[in-house]
Amino acid sequence: MTTQTALPDGPLAPQQRAGGENFPVALRVLPRATREHLLALYRYARFVDDLGDEPVPGLSARARTAALDAFEAEVHELYDGRPVRHPVLRGLAPTVSACRLPAGPLLRLIEANRVDQTVTRYETVEQLVGYCSLSADPVGELVLHVFGRPEPALIAQSDRVCTALQVLEHLQDIAEDHRRGRVYLPAADLDRFGVAETDLAAATASGALRALVHFEAGRARAWLDAGTPLVGALHGWARVAVGGYVAGGRATLRALRRSGYDPLPGPPRPRRRDIARSWLGVMIRSAG
Repeated sequence: MTTQTALPDGPLAPQQRAGGENFPVALRVLPRATREHLLALYRYARFVDDLGDEPVPGLSARARTAALDAFEAEVHELYDGRPVRHPVLRGLAPTVSACRLPAGPLLRLIEANRVDQTVTRYETVEQLVGYCSLSADPVGELVLHVFGRPEPALIAQSDRVCTALQVLEHLQDIAEDHRRGRVYLPAADLDRFGVAETDLAAATASGALRALVHFEAGRARAWLDAGTPLVGALHGWARVAVGGYVAGGRATLRALRRSGYDPLPGPPRPRRRDIARSWLGVMIRSAG
């Protein structure tokens, strides 16, 4: 029996383009089937994130949670072998079958957005990492399934890369997140650097906030470095694709540095040439 709660449409309709990301979602050089699998994953993750986060007038946290619950029910129907109505899940179904995707990572992405409806602050970096284990790490695990390499050691390295990418996105979007009532900078770090939440609403970052963003970026860089050996452990198209994700993280670090660690005027976005340069460097190092 299909769920009775209608999913919102309009601004929350499935995304057709993988624009605005820090990394190439599915490089054009990849085989067509692989690209389609990766794009199906992206559309799923993007839709779930929009369902939990995209500004929609009159849509309360309770309504968002109900919509997430309804979508999760359809995910279970997909895995039960029943027909699904939602276009995102219809598009994902061939990937679930061909790549033997487990349901767990898909459901954790939904849970992350459920958490977003009630949790808007994180006291410690450990709590933030716990959130990233729901909101970001499952994507990397699913990508490894697409390439047939979902090994525990590789998933652990992928988790470090994905957590780093999530934290870097949070740093880019400090101002936007604050306007939505959310702060992803750990409260302990805000206190340590003497940054008040009101500082996040300024037109430009104070010296203290710049120092804090620099510190958080350095921690993300360390996580990215710890996960980068994953690229060398992969082969063929898997190495090419995952190398692109790592390169996007490195290019984002460069963008933050170029902004003087001030994301408040607007999210510092990586330039395409920086992503390409970083990707080439990652590929050369992984081959060596």
